[in-house]
Amino acid sequence: MLKQRLQHKLLQKLSPQQIQLIKLLEIPTMQLNQRVKKELEENPALEEGAEVDFDNQNEDEIKEEKEQDEFSIEDYLADEDDTPSYKLRASNYSKDEERKEVPFSLGSTFHESLIAQLGLRVISDFNRKLAEYIIGNIDDDGYLRRDLEAIVDDLAFTLNIDTTEEQLKEILAIIQDFDPPGVGAVDLQQCLLIQIKRKRNGSSSVKLATEILQDHFTEFARKHYDKIIGRLNITEDDLKDALDEILRLNPKPGGSYSDPRDQTNRPIIPDFVLENYDGELELSLNERNVPDLRLSKAYNDMLEQFGNKKAKKNKQDRETITFVRQKLDSAKWFIDAIRQRQLTLLLTMEAIIEYQGEYFQEGDEKKLKPMILKDIADVTNLDISTISRVANSKYIQTDFGILSLKSFFSEAMQTTSGEEVSAREVKSILEDAVGGEDKQKPLTDEKLTKILQEKGYMIARRTVAKYREQLDIPVARLRKEL
Repeated sequence: MLKQRLQHKLLQKLSPQQIQLIKLLEIPTMQLNQRVKKELEENPALEEGAEVDFDNQNEDEIKEEKEQDEFSIEDYLADEDDTPSYKLRASNYSKDEERKEVPFSLGSTFHESLIAQLGLRVISDFNRKLAEYIIGNIDDDGYLRRDLEAIVDDLAFTLNIDTTEEQLKEILAIIQDFDPPGVGAVDLQQCLLIQIKRKRNGSSSVKLATEILQDHFTEFARKHYDKIIGRLNITEDDLKDALDEILRLNPKPGGSYSDPRDQTNRPIIPDFVLENYDGELELSLNERNVPDLRLSKAYNDMLEQFGNKKAKKNKQDRETITFVRQKLDSAKWFIDAIRQRQLTLLLTMEAIIEYQGEYFQEGDEKKLKPMILKDIADVTNLDISTISRVANSKYIQTDFGILSLKSFFSEAMQTTSGEEVSAREVKSILEDAVGGEDKQKPLTDEKLTKILQEKGYMIARRTVAKYREQLDIPVARLRKEL
């Protein structure tokens, strides 16, 4: 049974301006440039350039701006009828007519390269379909991580193609002959074997490397070199030469193929610049973070002209006023949001610099204080979520490198003397210890724990293991070298 009733609710709702500011705070400098360009393209009431005081502008400047302006009121109102915009568009192409467009090529991707190589092979149409499906299942690293049995089922259920594992193995062997070497392998061992077998120099080190990968891969992966030397009855120098051959191979053949659309390798553009003038720290925003934006004078004049009209406004006048006002309001909101973004970024970064003053003077990680988001939020009177958005994906350029803002935040840890230190300091000591270890007898987590405890850092072995993993340092067994 349906019932109608009145109900009062208190809801928190963000305004469009707040949403816009939140989104602008999250993005780094590079993306801000793209966002500004997009807004300039979509909103004709927004222009590039410093703000101009139109009241104090001289006649020559006004004349020059008018000549350069592509938009005029006369152009906008040239047609006095109320013809809807959709009737002004034409599509003069028949269904049968071929429309040729010039494509914009970004280059070929990894999978497109494999398909292109497949096109050079003389195989049946049926086998070509199977090969294309297998290529579609190869991941970005170059591996086929799906079982052939599962692919047989997929082909039967999705494409109604009956095949067998033996047929797919034959097709996969063709793909594994493609470049880059090692592509289409089902695991690391097969990937390395495919590559080492492509080497046709016939040297003893290549033959030994092939034997190690084929018959002693488990011992190789676990770095049990003594077992390999004993079982193959070889010298340590022989093993070193063979390992050198293996280490030249690529464990991720797909990763070596550069995808032009991949943005992960783009250079870092700092959001802030910090300069040290004889102990005086001076912070500034990257100039890309401070775009010159202003309202269009043509749109301002248009709104004033229509607003001053005493005659009764027709439908087109009213629609024009609404359109112009919306565009101007949108431009004002965007300019205000950009300014607010600049102020928030500077306020947050200044608070971080003040909090970590000693560190920014010298760049010594041991002088980093423990600092969490709440510490900066309390100083700036901003919300923790705002501080998090500012710190995310932002970088600062200093005399000792370009650093991520996230790296300045770390948990606290107590020394034996009761002093609080940053976890970054502990990680720095951990890196130094691993860097200076004997690679033939690398330090275990237990030994690293003792080293840190001797230096006064009360730390558990599991915490050392956690920090080691965060630093991408493998376990001692995998750091062993001959």
